[in-house]
Amino acid sequence: MLSDCRPVQGFVDPQGRELWIRSTIEAPGDARPHALYLGGVASSEAWLNGQRLGANGRPGAARREEIPGRYQAVFPIRDTAWRPGENSLVLHLSSFHGGLRFARPMNAMGVWPYPFPQRQALLAVTFVAAGALLAAAFGFAVIHVMRRTDSSLILAAMAAVAALQAVVESLRTLSNYAYPLHAWRMSAIWVLAATFAILLVTYAAARFLPKARSPMVGAALVAVGVTALLPGFDQKTVWALIIGVALAVPPAAAGVYRRIPGARLTLVYLALFLALALGFPDWLADLSYFLLAAGLVLPLLMVEVVRLSRDDRGREAALTRAASRPDRLTVASARGVELVPIAEIMAVVGADDYVELRLVGGRSLLHAARLDGLATQLPANFLRVHRSVIANLAQVQRLERDGDRWRLHLSEGSPLPVSRSRQPALREALDVPPSVPALSA
Repeated sequence: MLSDCRPVQGFVDPQGRELWIRSTIEAPGDARPHALYLGGVASSEAWLNGQRLGANGRPGAARREEIPGRYQAVFPIRDTAWRPGENSLVLHLSSFHGGLRFARPMNAMGVWPYPFPQRQALLAVTFVAAGALLAAAFGFAVIHVMRRTDSSLILAAMAAVAALQAVVESLRTLSNYAYPLHAWRMSAIWVLAATFAILLVTYAAARFLPKARSPMVGAALVAVGVTALLPGFDQKTVWALIIGVALAVPPAAAGVYRRIPGARLTLVYLALFLALALGFPDWLADLSYFLLAAGLVLPLLMVEVVRLSRDDRGREAALTRAASRPDRLTVASARGVELVPIAEIMAVVGADDYVELRLVGGRSLLHAARLDGLATQLPANFLRVHRSVIANLAQVQRLERDGDRWRLHLSEGSPLPVSRSRQPALREALDVPPSVPALSA
């Protein structure tokens, strides 16, 4: 069977076929024990100088004849099996159960000292990062339950996804699984990386550039999804992360320009993430992703806790001042505190745990308050017309239909969306009978 041997071109690929390999190797130059190491999506058998070293599963000429082996196989070599000088190594490989086709199905093949050194330090660092990310996920989840902020929920999901990927990434070290599982493991790594990238863009857009949230998330879905077409799972994973980070930079930069709390820290970490990803892509896939994800999420958790505490104190002080000036709203923004006449507020638009106050004259202010809280503070002529919009009814010009949607036009500015469930209350407040299709001032 081995009489018709030809040199192996490129790399060893047993996928979809039975493969016999004969190689001449030199005996080790030291007295340490050695072993044959094979890693990849294949079942295998090995012989050295005619002595059988062992089998990993059972290779075969067809799928029904093969018994899948483990992803990693170690065949210890007895000292008596070696001959002085040249030695004949024979491998029998097959891979009919891999599921997906890999660009490089064998990632390890050679004789090295036994036992092979384990990467314990790398594993320890990965699990420390995973534990920190899980703690961050729990912390953000608690904040979301208390405050119902979208940014906290997104950050909790980001931390949980990164922690899960750290565990999946370490699975090969923790468990010598059957090689057919490798396709599922690598697919899960890419899916989790892509999910983290999309969540990162969603967080940055929602937090720092809410008006562009929908188009930015759509762009992320398309751009990150395209990485599925790249060859090799490492490339898919690394480029999914790079694209997500790159798309998150513009809204973070906009947040810095608008002086939104947390934007500067986010932009610094994104820039660091991007620099390391482009400079050391292999290191990014193996380790730095988890460290940088933890380094991004944990400081944001601390910033979020401090900010929420500061907002609580600011709201209490604002309520105290507002009680003495009922015709004005005390607005706490990045630029300081401003007393805004309530009559000049055209509409209030929710932007996660901030609101945007649209004022007469086209001016707008970001206010560190929740839409639900403002709905109870504003006078009766302010009505919630959408889950994220409160309108000043004194400024209404017309209510008109736009296809299957309704729009509320004010005396100036862009029209406001009106949800179907809130339309009856709006019509009642404007004294418009249900039979009347629209209102014009």
